[in-house]
Amino acid sequence: MPTLKDYASQQTAWCPHCGNFGILQAVKLALVQQGLEPWEVVLVSGIGQAAKLPHYLKCNYFNGLHGRAVPVATGIKAANSALPVLVTSGDGDLYGEGGNHLLHAMRRNPDITLVCHNNQVYGLTKGQASPTSEESFVTKAQPNGAHDERFNAVALGILLQVPFVARGFARDLEQLADLIAQGMATRGLALIDVLQECVTFNRLNNDEWYRQRVYYLGEDYDATDRAGALVKAEEWEERIPLGIIYRCQREVWGDNLPAMQAGPLVARQRQPREVERLLEEFV
Repeated sequence: MPTLKDYASQQTAWCPHCGNFGILQAVKLALVQQGLEPWEVVLVSGIGQAAKLPHYLKCNYFNGLHGRAVPVATGIKAANSALPVLVTSGDGDLYGEGGNHLLHAMRRNPDITLVCHNNQVYGLTKGQASPTSEESFVTKAQPNGAHDERFNAVALGILLQVPFVARGFARDLEQLADLIAQGMATRGLALIDVLQECVTFNRLNNDEWYRQRVYYLGEDYDATDRAGALVKAEEWEERIPLGIIYRCQREVWGDNLPAMQAGPLVARQRQPREVERLLEEFV
């Protein structure tokens, strides 16, 4: 059985007390809980402080371009459908630069898990407002305050019937690890929006701000009720729900594609002569 030490890697370069540390530890816990060895999983990220997370794990990973984590993860899953694929990146990377890819991943429903580090600010590029920043959030780039409405990825996931939509908190490792593990166990797309503080560039949405508002959904909450889930997704100003907000079942991308129905592409026997025949058709 794997242990946390099996996933230990290089020293981190995040600010002390950054919420990323909690998410990193929760990812490790989730992988160990599932009995996954480092070579049995792949992590994908884009650009940003959150996107450095795969660097600090001993496992397979792909660190790509800003906003391009989701299509890379989908491609990896297409090549090896038996491989657990986990995307870990920030709100700017996944919801901003990668917003178009996120939208179409929700529409297609590939079997990958998205863990978004949502600190409501761009951390790597020194603190400008991100898609999830509060309206009127003041930064050096927005001295008069952000004017755009806050992007609600949880509500979007529910509207597009993502099979697993959840929200976690970076300071609650046990619950967050459980959400990640459950998301990975779900067939189809899983979105886990993780609230975390940025101790350097976001002094508004700090640890105290979150703790005054977050609460856990009770056992009587029905995550399959789409209308009720949308109501919960809209809660924000005074109370913010944590847990599995929505669940459903949908056809998984690839299940209806003949090329993927015979198992992982990487496990297929190669037929060089078949390639020659195909090339001859184009001569």
